[in-house]
Amino acid sequence: MTSLHGLFVPLITPFTSGGALAAEALERHAHTVLDAGATGLVALGTTAEASALSGAERARVLDICVRVCADRDAPLIVGAGGNATAESVDAITALPPGVAAVLAVVPYYVRPSEEGVIAHFTQVAAASPVPVLVYDVPYRTARTVSGETLVRLADIPNVAGFKHAVGGVDAATVHLFAEAGSRTTILSGDDRFASAQLALGAHGAILAAANVAPTAYADLVTSWLTGDLWRGRVLGNSLDALGAALFAEPNPVVIKSVLAAQGAIPDPGVRLPLLAATAAATEKALQAYQVAMSAVVPSA
Repeated sequence: MTSLHGLFVPLITPFTSGGALAAEALERHAHTVLDAGATGLVALGTTAEASALSGAERARVLDICVRVCADRDAPLIVGAGGNATAESVDAITALPPGVAAVLAVVPYYVRPSEEGVIAHFTQVAAASPVPVLVYDVPYRTARTVSGETLVRLADIPNVAGFKHAVGGVDAATVHLFAEAGSRTTILSGDDRFASAQLALGAHGAILAAANVAPTAYADLVTSWLTGDLWRGRVLGNSLDALGAALFAEPNPVVIKSVLAAQGAIPDPGVRLPLLAATAAATEKALQAYQVAMSAVVPSA
């Protein structure tokens, strides 16, 4: 799945000051991150506040992202599915043409057994009209998946790979790369640990912080993928404080506040149960952005 290598930006969903979907701002932002060097986009992920959008809003977001990616010849990954297998199948099979892959989360809240996780993705992948990426994020799902189970998931037909977001590099991470890294696509999903996972052999990354600094994060991923290890390390270290600041409060509230302060979106608003970023968190993130950008040397 070489089309799924590189940086993918999980887009925020901008709102107007009245709380409505800011469709023009979303389309403009999508083009901005692609102009900055992103390989493709992720629509309706966690960063998009997808669970707080209406069905009509989700359809509108998807329509915009499909059109932008078609215009730019860029792959689009779409977050779809949930913790019920039948509903996940229904959501994924209803996706429109123009989607390169679907991002399906490990079933959350109900905490199935690992055999249940295997059975879930076996059914989802068999029904999906596009390749499936397993989104492993135990911080949100409360379902830890062992390295052995990750390798088994990699061997399910039509499972193209993973968004690996386990909050670091653990034993399961090492096992996945060692046993399946050569035959499946692994995209880092942890902004602060992207360099570490790219060093292990990740094929790219899905990074929310790239909404704010797309050029720098695209350069980070490209450096590791092209073997420029020194630059990859320097960029990873330079961007760490920014990544930490952007996640100081629940994602994506600080990211949206920074984008609004920079004039990239019309309003920093989020939807309940999220609350808007505090002034202190926003200011710290803006300062971290300035420091990071001053430390990042443009590539030759």
